[in-house]
Amino acid sequence: MNQKSLTKLEYNKIIELLTEQASSFGGQSRCRRLKPMTDIVAITKAQEETAASFTRIVKKGRPSFGSVHPVSDSLKRLEIGGTLGSGELLRICKVLENTAQVKSYGRHENADDAEDCLEPLFSQLEPLTPLSTEIRRCVPEEDEISDDASSTLLKIRRSMNQINDKVHATLTSLVNGSLRSYLQDPIITMRGDRYCVPVKAEYRSQVQGLIHDQSATGSTLFIEPMSVVKLNNDLKELYAKEQEEIQVILARLSADAAEHTDAIRTDYSVLTELDFIFAKGSLALSQNASMPRFNTEGRIHIREGRHPLLDKKAVVPITVMLGEDFDLLIVTGPNTGGKTVSLKTVGLFTLMGQAGLHIPALDRSELAVFDQVYADIGDEQSIEQSLSTFSSHMTNIVSFLKQVNDRSLVLFDELGAGTDPTEGAALAISILNYLHERGVRTMATTHYSELKVYALSTPGVENACCEFDVETLRPTYHLLIGIPGKSNAFAIAGKLGLPEHIIADARTRLSEQDESFEDLLTDLESSRRTIEKEQEEIAAYKRELERLKTEVNDKKEKLEAQRDRILKEANEKAREILEDAKETADETIRNFHKFGKENISAAEMEKERERLRKKIGSVSEKTKLGADRPKKQHKPGDFKLGESVKVLSMNLTGTVTSLPDSRGNVTVQMGILRSQVNISDLEIIEEAPSYTAKGMHRTGKGKMKLGKSFSVSPEINLLGKTVDEAVAALDKYLDDAALAHLSSVRVVHGKGTGALRAGIHNYLRRQKHVRSFRLGAFGEGDAGVTIVELK
Repeated sequence: MNQKSLTKLEYNKIIELLTEQASSFGGQSRCRRLKPMTDIVAITKAQEETAASFTRIVKKGRPSFGSVHPVSDSLKRLEIGGTLGSGELLRICKVLENTAQVKSYGRHENADDAEDCLEPLFSQLEPLTPLSTEIRRCVPEEDEISDDASSTLLKIRRSMNQINDKVHATLTSLVNGSLRSYLQDPIITMRGDRYCVPVKAEYRSQVQGLIHDQSATGSTLFIEPMSVVKLNNDLKELYAKEQEEIQVILARLSADAAEHTDAIRTDYSVLTELDFIFAKGSLALSQNASMPRFNTEGRIHIREGRHPLLDKKAVVPITVMLGEDFDLLIVTGPNTGGKTVSLKTVGLFTLMGQAGLHIPALDRSELAVFDQVYADIGDEQSIEQSLSTFSSHMTNIVSFLKQVNDRSLVLFDELGAGTDPTEGAALAISILNYLHERGVRTMATTHYSELKVYALSTPGVENACCEFDVETLRPTYHLLIGIPGKSNAFAIAGKLGLPEHIIADARTRLSEQDESFEDLLTDLESSRRTIEKEQEEIAAYKRELERLKTEVNDKKEKLEAQRDRILKEANEKAREILEDAKETADETIRNFHKFGKENISAAEMEKERERLRKKIGSVSEKTKLGADRPKKQHKPGDFKLGESVKVLSMNLTGTVTSLPDSRGNVTVQMGILRSQVNISDLEIIEEAPSYTAKGMHRTGKGKMKLGKSFSVSPEINLLGKTVDEAVAALDKYLDDAALAHLSSVRVVHGKGTGALRAGIHNYLRRQKHVRSFRLGAFGEGDAGVTIVELK
C-alpha cells in the first residue's frame, strides 16, 4: 500500500490508538506492524476476528495479557542446554499463568453458546500448570529462591541462620563487654562478607583479630575478632554451598522447562496474537464501530460514518456512495465546510477496513477492496526543492497516474488549485476525465464551477456538496450527494460586513452564464430543503400513527380484559344473590303456610315481615355499586297521592296511598302488599322524558342509563389511603376518565409526609394515557393536589 497515502490519511494515528489498546510487548509490536491487506479472504478473516473479540468483550470483559513477557531468547538457551536465571524462569512462569487465565476466559459458560473464529486459538493454549506451579514454588520473586526449593537448601540456610545467631551473640557480648572501651562505636558492621567491629586505631594491640578495613582518616580499624573468625569462615563455606545448591535448583527447573519449549513458544505466540485481536475489538468498542461488508466490484456505501480522529460528540456523520451508479464524485462548497474531512473519511475507512479494523459507521456499511489508495491532500509546498503548491501537487499526481488501474482509489483535495483558475479547471477536468474513462474510483474536492458543470453533464459522474448555513456563517458538515455546492462568496462577504455596493459591483462582473448557474444552484438548494422538511414531517406523522395504533391496541386489550373480569365477577355475584333470594323465598312460603295453620298474632307477623324486609335490604345493599350517586333527599311536601315511589330497603316499587304524617310515614301500596314506610326509605320515580340525552340510552324497560361521561367525577379523593390502595383506585379511575374523554382530572392526596404524593407521581410517569401532570397552583389545592392532563 502507498506509504505516502497512509501518512496523508493519518492511518499512523489509528495505529497509535490501536497500540494503546494492547497490553503486552508482543501485542504492541503486532499492532505497529499492521498494514492494509488486499486479499478479500484475509480481510474477511481479520474482520471476523475483530467482531468475535468485540462480542466477547461486551459479554465477559477483556482478558489480561499484561504478564506476557518476551521469552524467545530464554527458549533458545534452553534448546541448547543452557540454565536460566531466576528472573527468566519467573517470566516463563508468568507467561504460563497468563495462559491459564486466558484459556479459562476462552471456555464457554453455557453449552449452548455458539463457537466463533477465536476457538482454534484458545484451543492451542497449553497452561502447563505443573511446570508453572513448580517454578512459582521455587522462585516466588525475581532474584529470590525459596527455602523449600530443595531439602538441601533448607538445611544449608538453617545452618547459616544458626551460625549467624552465634556470630551476633559473640560479637554482642564483646561489644557490650571487654571491648567496649576500645571501640569507636558499640556496633557490629560488615566488611565484605565478614562481621567486624570498629576499633580505635590506638587500641589495635588490645584487640586480637584480622583487620579488614580502616576509615578514611585512619582513626578507626574494622577488625574481625579471633573468636568469630572460624564462625565467619564456616558461614562463608555455607554461602558457597548455598550458591551451588541454587544452581542445581535452577538447572533442574531449566531442564523441566526445556521439555516444553515448543508448547511455551506456541503459548507466547498465541497470546501475542490474541492480545492484538482483542486490541482491535477494544478499539472498535471505544469508537462504537461496526464490521463493514466487502466487495471486489469497487462499491463504497458508508452509512453515517464518523471520522475516528474527531471528537465523537462534535463530529457530524456523513453518508457516502461511490462505485455503483457513478465512479467519480466531485464535492464542492465553501472552505471549512468539511470537504476534506469527507475525503479523508472515505480514504481512512478503506485503509482501516482492509487492515481488519471495524469502522465507526452504521451496520451494513460497504467497502471495496483496493490494491492501492492514492491521496493528494494538503499543501506540499517545498522551499528546499523550489516547488510551488501547484508544482508539488502536480509532482504527486504524476507519480501515481502512471500506476492507477480499476482496482485503485484516488482522492484529490482542491484539484487544480494554485494556478490560473481557467487553466487549473481545464486541467482538473482532463485529469478526472482520464481516470473516469479508465474506471478508476475517484473522489475530488474543488471550488471550480466548471467541474460542477462537468459532473452535471457527464454520465457516471456525480456532484456532492457540504452544506453551509449562510445565516450563521457556519458549516453543517452534512454531505449531500446529487447537489453541487455554492461557494457563497457574496453571501459570506456581506455577512462579514463588506459594503453592499462592492458586492453589487462584483455581481455585475459575473458572466450571465455564471449568474444563471448560481441561481440554479440556489433553486436546487431551496428545493432540497423543502423536500427534506416534508420528508421529516411525513416520518413524524408515520411515527405518530404507529404510536396511536399501538396505544389503541393496548387500550383495547386492557378494556377486553376488564370486561371479562367484570362479567365474571358480576355472574358470580348474581349467582350468590339468586341463591340468597331463593332461600328467602322458600323461607317466606314456609312461614305463610305456618301462619295459615296456626293462630299467629298480627304483631308476630309484622315482626317477621320486618325481619324479612331487613334481610332483603341487606341483599340490596350488596348489589349497590360503590360509584352510585347519593340518594336524593325528599321533603314531605314532595309526596302526593298516586306518586310512584321506590322502597329502597325492599327494592320494590309502589304507589303512595296516604300523605306523610307527623313522623314522615306514608302508606305505600306494593302490589297486594300495603305497608307504612318512612319517606327517608323512599325515592320518587321520575317520569322518563320522551327524548334521549347525549350520553344516555334507553333500556328495554323504558328506563334510562347514564354513560361514563355523566357518572365519572372530575376529581378523585385518595386521602387516608396507603400508596398501594391509592394506586389501585387511581388506576381504575383513570381508565374510567379516559373512556369518558375527560381532558384533565384532579387527584387529591394531601401534603402529609409526601410519600403518597411521590408514589402517585411515580405511577403517573408510567401511564401511556397521561399527557402530563403538575402540582396544583394557588387556589387549586397547592401541593396537596395533582392536576393530571389526559391524552
